[in-house]
Amino acid sequence: MCAAKHDGFSLSDLPGPSPSSLEIDLATVFHGVRDQTLRLAEPLSAEDCGVQSMEEASPVKWHLAHTSWFFETLVLEPALPGYRPYDPAYRVLFNSYYESLAEPVPRSRRGLLTRPPLEEVLAYREHVDCHVSALLAKGPDLDPQLRFVIELGLNHEQQHQELVLTDLKHALSTNPLQPAYLEAPDPAPSKAAAHRWLGCEESLSWIGHAGENFAFDCEQPRHRVFIEAFELGSRPVTNSEFLSFVEDDGYDRPTLWLSDGWAARRKNNWNAPLYWQRRNGSWDVFTLSGRRPLGLEEPVCHVSYYEADAYARWSNARLPTESEWESVAAGLPLHGNFVERGLLHPAPAPTPSNGEAPSQIFGDVWEWTLSPYSPYPGFRPARGALGEYNGKFMCNQMTLRGGSCVSPRAHIRATYRNFFFPDARWQFSGIRLARNAT
Repeated sequence: MCAAKHDGFSLSDLPGPSPSSLEIDLATVFHGVRDQTLRLAEPLSAEDCGVQSMEEASPVKWHLAHTSWFFETLVLEPALPGYRPYDPAYRVLFNSYYESLAEPVPRSRRGLLTRPPLEEVLAYREHVDCHVSALLAKGPDLDPQLRFVIELGLNHEQQHQELVLTDLKHALSTNPLQPAYLEAPDPAPSKAAAHRWLGCEESLSWIGHAGENFAFDCEQPRHRVFIEAFELGSRPVTNSEFLSFVEDDGYDRPTLWLSDGWAARRKNNWNAPLYWQRRNGSWDVFTLSGRRPLGLEEPVCHVSYYEADAYARWSNARLPTESEWESVAAGLPLHGNFVERGLLHPAPAPTPSNGEAPSQIFGDVWEWTLSPYSPYPGFRPARGALGEYNGKFMCNQMTLRGGSCVSPRAHIRATYRNFFFPDARWQFSGIRLARNAT
């Protein structure tokens, strides 16, 4: 019996290394990533794990099962002749896109899956982990293509680890008790670094992933882009700055909004970022640690692309393109407030030691860009199941960059492309301004 070890939840104990090359100890990374998902679920009750608060989100139980489905369907079934699935029904029940099958359970109804119960899903994970461990015992003799699929599955699971926290936060926010997921330390009181404009000269830059380290297919192929001279904000927009937009009737001025954005604002009655609430003349905000007073120096968070664009227009600025963003981020170290820090909330921007470098380019909040999520020039999807599962570019989504306070640090890189529909607000999405060079 292969029992998963998760005897004490501590975000500081989360594993650091990520699948990145053929030289890593893949077995160690596999168990570290799989155990991390269990750690994230450990503070939750079975009821917590089964709730679904909106169509775009999924229950924690579904995340636990779907990430196991990936390894069973795309690793174990092709690699182990005669492999018998834990339950043949799970191949359909926890499927998402595989082999062009329509989803057997629409996303909006995943919260209705009261069966199998949570304990059975955890047993399913253990079953899958035992068999994958047997494959990984081959070490250097493991087929390179199979090794790649396992690396892909681990990075896929790290995406779902972030979704566990973002989806759960929304679900807990709908509970009248406003319960905390986990008690986390309050950010140390500090003032955000002053906002400045950083000048960036015109350039012919290489964009996209290159090298042997892991990357998703949408980060490739590496290609050249010409970037006009521009200026980039030195840090993300703060709650205090966005509050000025709110108090200047920014949500009531249609001339600031894209037409679809104005329609979304009216349909959903937006008047502030998600999780903000005005009570007794002051603002507070719901966090994974419960409701607390709004931290004015923290980066604004949980805003849609439409809100980010409207704020940028109000500020006589714009959002950066993803090429502009990556051209700056590519030369910077991967430092930031990620899930391993344990805050589970954005923190005020520190003053950089290098005055010419931006703050919080990684971590804290995902940053909306002007760029639609579309394939790079020369993109070709993988053949077979992986291309079907992982090679889709869905229309009408916008690209975000940089990671957030609930992203695994080892999962983020300068070329990483996240993407959501422009009205999405439940992710840890924020704003960094840009403008044309003066």
